[in-house]
Amino acid sequence: MTDDKKQPMTPAKAIAALRALGDPAKAAEMHRYHKVDRPYLGVANPAIDALVKDWRAAVDLDQRLALARGLWKSNIHEGRIAAAKLLTQARIRPDDSGAWDLICEWVPSFDAWAIADHASIAGQKRLVADPTRLDTVETWTTSDHMWTRRAALVMTLPWTKQNNPKPEELAARDRILGWAAGYVTDHDWFIQKAVGWWLRDLSKHDPDRVRAFLGAHADQMKPFAVKEAGRKLSPL
Repeated sequence: MTDDKKQPMTPAKAIAALRALGDPAKAAEMHRYHKVDRPYLGVANPAIDALVKDWRAAVDLDQRLALARGLWKSNIHEGRIAAAKLLTQARIRPDDSGAWDLICEWVPSFDAWAIADHASIAGQKRLVADPTRLDTVETWTTSDHMWTRRAALVMTLPWTKQNNPKPEELAARDRILGWAAGYVTDHDWFIQKAVGWWLRDLSKHDPDRVRAFLGAHADQMKPFAVKEAGRKLSPL
């Protein structure tokens, strides 16, 4: 008898596994919540995590990239979430295997926050692995596509988190704050939210830079974004 575990995992098999866990009522609820017209299966994140863990263990890197590409191409909500999770890994060897390029290919098709955020978490890992990729991300900041502009901040959140940044990390932090400064007059809710989110996370580790940013730009930001940015700041 054939051992299915030894058979190559294909996008079609992966989608079938996701469908088997689907809940039509939950799928309809997710469609209403995310407000983007695409197929939803009604599979919870923990169940996707469990499947992805098994798939990653069963395939080599090239097969994993092919699986992620196929799942993303499906346009199924859970398929795209699973594709992003397949590439969410601190160390991928070799790092030039194509994972970063694939994530970059996905960015122009971002159209909903949950999928964009999962893919951006995968992108964060690849940026930390090779910060020279920030040069590519900087080109996104002038895109006509709002989700691409937003991804430039969401993917660079790791630069908010260093307590004792090295000089090159501090330079990158200031570079990204410059991008955020360029966004303050963009009053799209998701852009303002991303600016507030980046500043809020930075305020836990570098409150003086956040205070300086708000001192220079708060009057151009939406009030909710200013409130979000300052939520973790202690009074002076």
